[in-house]
Amino acid sequence: MELKPINQQVVSVVGAASGIGRATAIKFAKGGAKVVVSARSQSGLESLVKEIHDFGGEATFVVADVSEFEQVKAIADKTVEVYGRLDTWVHLPAVGVFATFDRTKPEEFKRIIDVNLMGQVYGAMVALPHLKREGRGALIHISSMEGRRSLPYQSAYSSSKHGVEGFIEAMRLELLHEKWPISVTSIKPAVINTPFWNNGLTRLGVKPSGIPPYYDPRLVADAIVYAAEHPTRDYLVGDVAKVLDLLQRISPSLVDSLLLLVGFQLQHSNEPKSEEPNNLYQPVLEHDRVDGDYNNLVIPSISDVVEKNPLFQWGAIATAALLALLTAQAFKEKG
Repeated sequence: MELKPINQQVVSVVGAASGIGRATAIKFAKGGAKVVVSARSQSGLESLVKEIHDFGGEATFVVADVSEFEQVKAIADKTVEVYGRLDTWVHLPAVGVFATFDRTKPEEFKRIIDVNLMGQVYGAMVALPHLKREGRGALIHISSMEGRRSLPYQSAYSSSKHGVEGFIEAMRLELLHEKWPISVTSIKPAVINTPFWNNGLTRLGVKPSGIPPYYDPRLVADAIVYAAEHPTRDYLVGDVAKVLDLLQRISPSLVDSLLLLVGFQLQHSNEPKSEEPNNLYQPVLEHDRVDGDYNNLVIPSISDVVEKNPLFQWGAIATAALLALLTAQAFKEKG
């Protein structure tokens, strides 16, 4: 499966007004891609397109709520109308409620499913016909490590991300069976420093916090752009995501114990916050930016540097092989 170079692509970035989506659209545009950005916030999209135009990039925007199928279809239609085709579809929008399950209202749980899961479903449904017409392309879905491991206070969000993992696995197999050269990627970030923590509806009495450490949104943007050129099944972003995934596979009860120890307390910040404002039904315009408020807790991710650099990968393999050889030699001499 061979994907086009970024500078030859038309890319639709859904959920681009802030956070990872905004960083991703900028990175694609700087790489020479023609970009269509969409979100609910018109002011956020206008400022993003202006920023892209200011450095010489090509971009247009569509205002859309992904819980509405026809609005998602309008994004794909506009992409093809303006640029003639679609090569990569990146789907990011997500909302959250921070509360125990018994304090989450039915309509709130449904809204999260409608945006986080059905929005992703609608995105794939409208993008696939265009990708098939081109004969190749990429579907990149932004899931979460919560698609592998649920967290307390986030039952609806975790449910939606588990659902995303389920439908794209089935869809990927169907495309492989039919021999379509369309890459389907699930990006699973760890905790990322975006305005998501400002925007979530909270019943914790304080602004919610991710369980530290945090990673830079641009790290996820790097992974997305990489997957748009290099077919990738799953991409876990952040060292902690890879460690948590491994621990969950080995012993879910161990992860239960760890989360009982730190998972409740560390999701509370020291900043009081009421339920409003939140972006469950309407965008919060002042948060149309890439970074959140936890810059002091952001750390680098070594594994992400290694994964995207073949030289580092071979270096790691060579080092492991050398250590294995030295260990075997030591045992041999001891024997």
